[in-house]
Amino acid sequence: MEFRLFENVQFIYELVLAQHELSALGVDFEVGGDLRTFECKTTSDSAALKKRLAYFDKVDGETTDYASIVKHNRTRSPNQYLTHWIYPYKGKYHPQMIRALLNVIGAEKCDVILDPFIGSGTTSLECQLLGIDSMGIDVSQVCVLISKVKSESIEVIPQIEKVKKSLCEDYPETTLFTFDSPKTQKKEGLSQAINNIENEKVRNFYKVAELIAHSDRSRRRKKDFYQSFKNNVEKMLQSTKDFKNAVEELSLPLGNVKIDLGDARDLKLKSEHVDGIITSPPYSIALDYVKNDAHALEALGYDLKKVREDFIGVRGTGAKKVKVYNEDMRKCYDEMYRVLKTGKHCVIVIGNATLQGQELKTVDKTVEYCEKIGFKLKKNMDKIIFGLYNVMQKENILIFEK
Repeated sequence: MEFRLFENVQFIYELVLAQHELSALGVDFEVGGDLRTFECKTTSDSAALKKRLAYFDKVDGETTDYASIVKHNRTRSPNQYLTHWIYPYKGKYHPQMIRALLNVIGAEKCDVILDPFIGSGTTSLECQLLGIDSMGIDVSQVCVLISKVKSESIEVIPQIEKVKKSLCEDYPETTLFTFDSPKTQKKEGLSQAINNIENEKVRNFYKVAELIAHSDRSRRRKKDFYQSFKNNVEKMLQSTKDFKNAVEELSLPLGNVKIDLGDARDLKLKSEHVDGIITSPPYSIALDYVKNDAHALEALGYDLKKVREDFIGVRGTGAKKVKVYNEDMRKCYDEMYRVLKTGKHCVIVIGNATLQGQELKTVDKTVEYCEKIGFKLKKNMDKIIFGLYNVMQKENILIFEK
Protein backbone atom coordinates (compact mmCIF):
# COMPACT_ATOMS: atom_id res chain seq x y z
CA MET A 1 0.00 0.00 0.00
CA GLU A 2 1.37 3.41 -1.00
CA PHE A 3 0.64 6.81 0.55
CA ARG A 4 1.36 10.01 -1.37
CA LEU A 5 1.79 13.45 0.20
CA PHE A 6 0.02 16.55 -1.09
CA GLU A 7 2.20 18.47 -3.52
CA ASN A 8 2.05 21.60 -1.33
CA VAL A 9 3.56 19.85 1.71
CA GLN A 10 6.86 21.71 1.95
CA PHE A 11 7.91 22.19 5.59
CA ILE A 12 9.74 19.76 7.85
CA TYR A 13 7.02 19.92 10.54
CA GLU A 14 4.45 18.83 7.94
CA LEU A 15 6.54 15.81 7.00
CA VAL A 16 6.99 14.97 10.69
CA LEU A 17 3.25 15.29 11.37
CA ALA A 18 2.49 13.12 8.34
CA GLN A 19 4.70 10.37 9.77
CA HIS A 20 3.23 10.78 13.25
CA GLU A 21 -0.35 10.48 12.00
CA LEU A 22 0.48 7.31 10.07
CA SER A 23 2.11 5.79 13.16
CA ALA A 24 -0.81 6.80 15.39
CA LEU A 25 -3.22 5.14 12.95
CA GLY A 26 -1.27 1.88 13.18
CA VAL A 27 0.66 2.00 9.90
CA ASP A 28 4.13 0.45 9.77
CA PHE A 29 5.81 2.29 6.91
CA GLU A 30 8.99 3.22 5.10
CA VAL A 31 9.60 6.67 3.62
CA GLY A 32 10.41 6.64 -0.09
CA GLY A 33 13.57 8.17 -1.48
CA ASP A 34 11.63 11.14 -2.87
CA LEU A 35 10.29 11.91 0.66
CA ARG A 36 6.80 12.22 -0.86
CA THR A 37 5.68 8.60 -0.95
CA PHE A 38 5.40 6.13 1.91
CA GLU A 39 5.20 2.36 1.60
CA CYS A 40 3.12 0.36 4.10
CA LYS A 41 5.03 -2.72 5.26
CA THR A 42 1.99 -4.53 6.70
CA THR A 43 -1.70 -4.88 5.92
CA SER A 44 -3.77 -1.82 6.88
CA ASP A 45 -7.38 -0.69 6.47
CA SER A 46 -7.06 1.57 3.43
CA ALA A 47 -10.71 2.67 3.59
CA ALA A 48 -10.35 3.90 7.18
CA LEU A 49 -7.07 5.63 6.40
CA LYS A 50 -8.61 7.44 3.41
CA LYS A 51 -11.24 8.85 5.78
CA ARG A 52 -8.77 10.15 8.36
CA LEU A 53 -5.45 11.24 6.87
CA ALA A 54 -4.59 14.94 6.57
CA TYR A 55 -1.27 15.27 4.75
CA PHE A 56 -1.85 12.59 2.11
CA ASP A 57 -3.92 13.07 -1.03
CA LYS A 58 -3.72 9.44 -2.22
CA VAL A 59 -3.90 6.02 -0.54
CA ASP A 60 -3.08 3.26 -3.01
CA GLY A 61 -3.99 5.61 -5.85
CA GLU A 62 -7.38 6.52 -4.39
CA THR A 63 -8.24 10.07 -3.29
CA THR A 64 -8.49 10.71 0.45
CA ASP A 65 -11.53 12.42 1.98
CA TYR A 66 -9.38 15.40 2.89
CA ALA A 67 -8.20 15.80 -0.73
CA SER A 68 -11.86 15.86 -1.80
CA ILE A 69 -12.84 18.30 0.94
CA VAL A 70 -10.15 20.90 0.16
CA LYS A 71 -11.36 21.15 -3.45
CA HIS A 72 -14.37 22.99 -2.07
CA ASN A 73 -12.50 26.28 -1.76
CA ARG A 74 -13.56 29.73 -2.95
CA THR A 75 -10.35 31.45 -1.84
CA ARG A 76 -6.75 31.54 -3.08
CA SER A 77 -5.43 30.00 0.14
CA PRO A 78 -5.30 26.16 0.31
CA ASN A 79 -6.18 26.26 4.02
CA GLN A 80 -9.38 28.31 3.69
CA TYR A 81 -11.71 25.68 2.21
CA LEU A 82 -15.41 25.28 3.07
CA THR A 83 -16.31 27.84 5.76
CA HIS A 84 -12.79 28.18 7.22
CA TRP A 85 -12.22 31.48 5.38
CA ILE A 86 -15.15 33.30 6.98
CA TYR A 87 -14.03 36.45 8.81
CA PRO A 88 -10.46 37.89 8.59
CA TYR A 89 -9.14 36.59 11.92
CA LYS A 90 -5.44 37.10 12.70
CA GLY A 91 -3.38 34.34 14.26
CA LYS A 92 -5.45 31.34 13.07
CA TYR A 93 -3.71 28.03 12.58
CA HIS A 94 -3.95 25.69 9.60
CA PRO A 95 -6.89 23.23 9.62
CA GLN A 96 -4.75 20.57 7.91
CA MET A 97 -2.42 20.61 10.91
CA ILE A 98 -5.37 20.28 13.30
CA ARG A 99 -6.76 17.29 11.41
CA ALA A 100 -3.34 15.63 11.60
CA LEU A 101 -3.03 16.40 15.33
CA LEU A 102 -6.43 14.81 15.96
CA ASN A 103 -5.01 11.67 14.38
CA VAL A 104 -1.74 11.93 16.32
CA ILE A 105 -3.51 12.08 19.70
CA GLY A 106 -5.80 9.20 18.74
CA ALA A 107 -9.10 11.11 18.85
CA GLU A 108 -12.07 8.82 18.25
CA LYS A 109 -15.65 9.46 17.19
CA CYS A 110 -16.92 8.91 20.73
CA ASP A 111 -14.48 11.48 22.18
CA VAL A 112 -14.99 15.13 23.11
CA ILE A 113 -12.19 17.54 22.14
CA LEU A 114 -11.87 20.91 23.87
CA ASP A 115 -10.40 24.16 22.55
CA PRO A 116 -10.50 26.70 25.40
CA PHE A 117 -9.30 29.46 23.03
CA ILE A 118 -11.59 28.71 20.08
CA GLY A 119 -10.59 31.83 18.12
CA SER A 120 -11.99 31.48 14.62
CA GLY A 121 -13.28 27.93 15.20
CA THR A 122 -10.68 25.88 13.30
CA THR A 123 -10.46 23.07 15.88
CA SER A 124 -14.21 22.61 16.13
CA LEU A 125 -14.75 22.62 12.37
CA GLU A 126 -12.07 19.99 11.79
CA CYS A 127 -13.48 17.84 14.60
CA GLN A 128 -16.91 18.19 13.02
CA LEU A 129 -15.61 16.98 9.64
CA LEU A 130 -14.02 13.91 11.27
CA GLY A 131 -17.22 13.07 13.16
CA ILE A 132 -15.67 13.93 16.53
CA ASP A 133 -17.62 15.92 19.14
CA SER A 134 -16.03 19.16 20.30
CA MET A 135 -16.39 22.02 22.73
CA GLY A 136 -15.11 25.52 21.98
CA ILE A 137 -14.81 28.32 24.51
CA ASP A 138 -13.68 31.91 24.08
CA VAL A 139 -13.88 35.15 26.03
CA SER A 140 -14.39 37.07 22.77
CA GLN A 141 -17.98 37.56 21.65
CA VAL A 142 -16.72 37.93 18.08
CA CYS A 143 -14.90 34.58 18.20
CA VAL A 144 -17.92 32.76 19.57
CA LEU A 145 -20.15 34.27 16.88
CA ILE A 146 -17.94 33.48 13.89
CA SER A 147 -17.14 29.97 15.18
CA LYS A 148 -20.85 29.20 15.48
CA VAL A 149 -21.55 30.47 11.98
CA LYS A 150 -18.80 28.33 10.44
CA SER A 151 -20.14 25.12 12.00
CA GLU A 152 -23.90 25.76 12.31
CA SER A 153 -24.94 27.52 9.08
CA ILE A 154 -25.01 24.18 7.24
CA GLU A 155 -28.12 23.34 9.29
CA VAL A 156 -30.18 26.34 8.09
CA ILE A 157 -29.35 26.87 4.40
CA PRO A 158 -33.02 27.07 3.25
CA GLN A 159 -33.81 29.59 6.00
CA ILE A 160 -30.76 31.68 5.06
CA GLU A 161 -31.90 31.72 1.43
CA LYS A 162 -35.41 32.73 2.44
CA VAL A 163 -34.14 35.83 4.26
CA LYS A 164 -31.57 36.71 1.59
CA LYS A 165 -34.03 38.36 -0.82
CA SER A 166 -35.36 40.85 1.71
CA LEU A 167 -31.87 41.86 2.92
CA CYS A 168 -29.87 41.76 -0.31
CA GLU A 169 -32.35 42.45 -3.09
CA ASP A 170 -35.45 44.31 -1.87
CA TYR A 171 -33.76 46.45 0.79
CA PRO A 172 -33.43 50.20 0.01
CA GLU A 173 -29.71 50.97 0.13
CA THR A 174 -30.18 54.65 0.91
CA THR A 175 -31.68 53.93 4.33
CA LEU A 176 -28.89 51.68 5.53
CA PHE A 177 -26.22 54.01 6.86
CA THR A 178 -25.47 57.63 7.60
CA PHE A 179 -22.03 58.94 8.51
CA ASP A 180 -21.42 61.83 10.88
CA SER A 181 -17.65 61.58 10.40
CA PRO A 182 -15.15 59.00 9.10
CA LYS A 183 -14.96 57.49 12.61
CA THR A 184 -18.60 57.73 13.64
CA GLN A 185 -21.09 55.45 12.02
CA LYS A 186 -24.79 55.28 12.88
CA LYS A 187 -26.40 52.01 11.92
CA GLU A 188 -29.89 52.35 10.49
CA GLY A 189 -32.09 49.68 9.02
CA LEU A 190 -29.83 46.76 8.19
CA SER A 191 -28.63 45.96 11.70
CA GLN A 192 -32.16 46.21 13.04
CA ALA A 193 -33.47 43.97 10.27
CA ILE A 194 -30.79 41.38 11.08
CA ASN A 195 -31.53 41.59 14.81
CA ASN A 196 -35.20 40.94 14.07
CA ILE A 197 -34.49 37.55 12.45
CA GLU A 198 -36.04 34.98 14.80
CA ASN A 199 -33.84 31.99 13.99
CA GLU A 200 -30.60 32.50 15.93
CA LYS A 201 -28.42 30.55 13.47
CA VAL A 202 -29.76 32.55 10.52
CA ARG A 203 -29.38 35.80 12.47
CA ASN A 204 -25.78 34.91 13.32
CA PHE A 205 -25.01 34.22 9.65
CA TYR A 206 -26.13 37.68 8.55
CA LYS A 207 -24.53 39.34 11.54
CA VAL A 208 -21.13 37.91 10.54
CA ALA A 209 -21.65 39.06 6.94
CA GLU A 210 -22.25 42.52 8.38
CA LEU A 211 -19.12 42.32 10.57
CA ILE A 212 -16.96 41.36 7.59
CA ALA A 213 -18.33 44.42 5.77
CA HIS A 214 -17.30 46.54 8.76
CA SER A 215 -13.84 44.96 8.59
CA ASP A 216 -13.63 45.61 4.85
CA ARG A 217 -14.54 49.24 5.34
CA SER A 218 -12.09 49.74 8.23
CA ARG A 219 -9.24 48.39 6.11
CA ARG A 220 -10.33 49.88 2.79
CA ARG A 221 -12.05 53.17 3.51
CA LYS A 222 -13.53 53.61 0.02
CA LYS A 223 -15.18 50.22 -0.18
CA ASP A 224 -18.97 50.43 -0.40
CA PHE A 225 -20.44 48.92 2.77
CA TYR A 226 -23.68 47.54 1.41
CA GLN A 227 -22.07 46.04 -1.69
CA SER A 228 -19.52 44.38 0.57
CA PHE A 229 -22.33 43.00 2.75
CA LYS A 230 -24.13 41.52 -0.27
CA ASN A 231 -20.91 40.02 -1.62
CA ASN A 232 -20.15 38.47 1.79
CA VAL A 233 -23.61 36.94 2.03
CA GLU A 234 -23.27 35.38 -1.41
CA LYS A 235 -19.77 33.98 -0.84
CA MET A 236 -20.64 32.71 2.67
CA LEU A 237 -23.78 31.02 1.37
CA GLN A 238 -21.93 29.35 -1.49
CA SER A 239 -19.23 28.10 0.92
CA THR A 240 -21.89 26.75 3.27
CA LYS A 241 -23.47 24.92 0.34
CA ASP A 242 -20.01 23.55 -0.52
CA PHE A 243 -19.84 22.26 3.05
CA LYS A 244 -23.18 20.50 2.63
CA ASN A 245 -22.16 19.06 -0.74
CA ALA A 246 -18.90 17.70 0.69
CA VAL A 247 -20.80 16.04 3.54
CA GLU A 248 -23.22 14.39 1.12
CA GLU A 249 -20.57 13.35 -1.42
CA LEU A 250 -18.38 11.68 1.21
CA SER A 251 -21.18 10.52 3.55
CA LEU A 252 -19.51 12.32 6.46
CA PRO A 253 -21.11 11.71 9.88
CA LEU A 254 -20.60 15.18 11.37
CA GLY A 255 -19.51 15.56 14.98
CA ASN A 256 -21.52 17.64 17.42
CA VAL A 257 -20.19 21.15 18.06
CA LYS A 258 -20.81 23.16 21.22
CA ILE A 259 -19.42 26.70 21.37
CA ASP A 260 -19.90 29.01 24.35
CA LEU A 261 -18.73 32.33 25.69
CA GLY A 262 -16.44 31.55 28.61
CA ASP A 263 -13.12 32.07 30.35
CA ALA A 264 -10.25 29.58 29.98
CA ARG A 265 -9.09 30.60 33.46
CA ASP A 266 -12.31 29.24 34.94
CA LEU A 267 -13.73 26.44 32.80
CA LYS A 268 -17.28 25.53 33.76
CA LEU A 269 -16.59 21.83 33.24
CA LYS A 270 -16.27 18.85 35.56
CA SER A 271 -12.83 17.45 36.28
CA GLU A 272 -11.68 14.64 33.94
CA HIS A 273 -14.38 15.64 31.45
CA VAL A 274 -12.72 15.87 28.01
CA ASP A 275 -10.81 13.33 25.91
CA GLY A 276 -8.36 15.75 24.36
CA ILE A 277 -7.36 19.41 24.09
CA ILE A 278 -6.02 21.17 21.00
CA THR A 279 -5.51 24.90 21.28
CA SER A 280 -3.34 27.92 20.61
CA PRO A 281 -3.25 30.46 23.47
CA PRO A 282 -3.67 34.14 22.61
CA TYR A 283 -0.58 36.08 21.55
CA SER A 284 -2.01 39.11 23.29
CA ILE A 285 1.39 40.52 24.24
CA ALA A 286 2.30 40.75 20.55
CA LEU A 287 -1.20 41.17 19.12
CA ASP A 288 -3.92 43.31 20.69
CA TYR A 289 -7.04 41.28 19.92
CA VAL A 290 -9.38 43.95 21.31
CA LYS A 291 -7.90 46.62 19.04
CA ASN A 292 -7.80 44.23 16.11
CA ASP A 293 -11.53 43.39 16.41
CA ALA A 294 -12.63 46.82 17.66
CA HIS A 295 -14.85 47.48 14.63
CA ALA A 296 -16.65 44.16 15.11
CA LEU A 297 -17.02 44.47 18.89
CA GLU A 298 -18.40 47.99 18.57
CA ALA A 299 -20.79 46.86 15.83
CA LEU A 300 -22.09 44.20 18.23
CA GLY A 301 -22.65 46.92 20.84
CA TYR A 302 -19.85 46.06 23.31
CA ASP A 303 -17.90 48.52 25.43
CA LEU A 304 -14.23 48.11 24.47
CA LYS A 305 -12.97 49.21 27.90
CA LYS A 306 -15.06 46.55 29.63
CA VAL A 307 -14.10 43.90 27.07
CA ARG A 308 -10.42 44.70 27.59
CA GLU A 309 -10.70 43.82 31.27
CA ASP A 310 -11.84 40.30 30.37
CA PHE A 311 -9.16 39.50 27.78
CA ILE A 312 -5.89 37.75 28.57
CA GLY A 313 -2.66 39.64 27.93
CA VAL A 314 -3.97 43.08 27.03
CA ARG A 315 -4.01 44.58 30.54
CA GLY A 316 -1.11 46.67 31.81
CA THR A 317 2.08 47.77 30.08
CA GLY A 318 5.69 46.62 29.93
CA ALA A 319 6.82 44.19 32.64
CA LYS A 320 3.43 44.36 34.39
CA LYS A 321 1.68 43.26 31.21
CA VAL A 322 3.96 40.22 30.93
CA LYS A 323 3.47 39.37 34.61
CA VAL A 324 -0.34 39.51 34.35
CA TYR A 325 -0.27 37.46 31.14
CA ASN A 326 1.88 34.73 32.73
CA GLU A 327 -0.39 34.59 35.79
CA ASP A 328 -3.47 34.28 33.59
CA MET A 329 -1.91 31.53 31.47
CA ARG A 330 -0.93 29.50 34.53
CA LYS A 331 -4.59 29.56 35.59
CA CYS A 332 -5.55 28.37 32.09
CA TYR A 333 -3.07 25.48 32.18
CA ASP A 334 -4.32 24.48 35.65
CA GLU A 335 -7.86 24.31 34.28
CA MET A 336 -6.83 22.41 31.16
CA TYR A 337 -5.06 19.82 33.30
CA ARG A 338 -8.07 19.52 35.61
CA VAL A 339 -10.71 18.91 32.90
CA LEU A 340 -8.59 16.50 30.80
CA LYS A 341 -8.97 12.78 31.43
CA THR A 342 -5.94 10.88 32.73
CA GLY A 343 -3.92 9.29 29.94
CA LYS A 344 -5.23 11.74 27.33
CA HIS A 345 -3.37 14.43 25.41
CA CYS A 346 -3.22 18.21 25.41
CA VAL A 347 -1.75 19.96 22.35
CA ILE A 348 -0.59 23.56 22.73
CA VAL A 349 0.58 25.50 19.67
CA ILE A 350 2.57 28.47 20.93
CA GLY A 351 5.53 30.67 20.04
CA ASN A 352 7.84 33.12 21.78
CA ALA A 353 6.23 36.55 21.81
CA THR A 354 8.28 39.73 21.45
CA LEU A 355 7.66 42.85 23.53
CA GLN A 356 9.52 46.10 22.92
CA GLY A 357 12.10 44.26 20.82
CA GLN A 358 12.81 41.61 23.46
CA GLU A 359 11.89 37.96 22.87
CA LEU A 360 10.03 36.37 25.76
CA LYS A 361 10.69 32.68 26.49
CA THR A 362 7.01 31.80 26.27
CA VAL A 363 7.57 28.25 25.01
CA ASP A 364 10.09 27.33 27.73
CA LYS A 365 7.87 28.80 30.43
CA THR A 366 4.88 26.88 29.10
CA VAL A 367 6.75 23.56 29.12
CA GLU A 368 8.19 24.24 32.57
CA TYR A 369 4.85 25.07 34.16
CA CYS A 370 2.86 22.33 32.42
CA GLU A 371 5.37 19.69 33.59
CA LYS A 372 5.25 21.17 37.08
CA ILE A 373 1.48 20.62 37.37
CA GLY A 374 1.67 17.03 36.11
CA PHE A 375 1.74 17.01 32.32
CA LYS A 376 4.37 14.89 30.59
CA LEU A 377 5.87 16.39 27.43
CA LYS A 378 5.70 13.75 24.67
CA LYS A 379 6.63 15.80 21.60
CA ASN A 380 8.00 19.27 20.89
CA MET A 381 8.00 20.15 17.18
CA ASP A 382 9.21 23.35 15.56
CA LYS A 383 6.68 24.90 13.20
CA ILE A 384 7.68 27.56 10.70
CA ILE A 385 5.13 30.34 10.12
CA PHE A 386 5.24 31.30 6.47
CA GLY A 387 4.67 34.99 5.68
CA LEU A 388 6.69 38.18 5.87
CA TYR A 389 4.22 40.14 7.99
CA ASN A 390 3.36 37.57 10.65
CA VAL A 391 3.72 38.58 14.29
CA MET A 392 6.20 35.72 14.79
CA GLN A 393 8.11 33.45 12.45
CA LYS A 394 8.17 30.20 14.47
CA GLU A 395 5.90 28.31 16.82
CA ASN A 396 6.21 25.06 18.71
CA ILE A 397 3.69 22.23 18.70
CA LEU A 398 3.76 20.87 22.25
CA ILE A 399 2.04 17.54 22.87
CA PHE A 400 1.53 16.72 26.54
CA GLU A 401 0.03 13.66 28.17
CA LYS A 402 -1.81 13.70 31.49
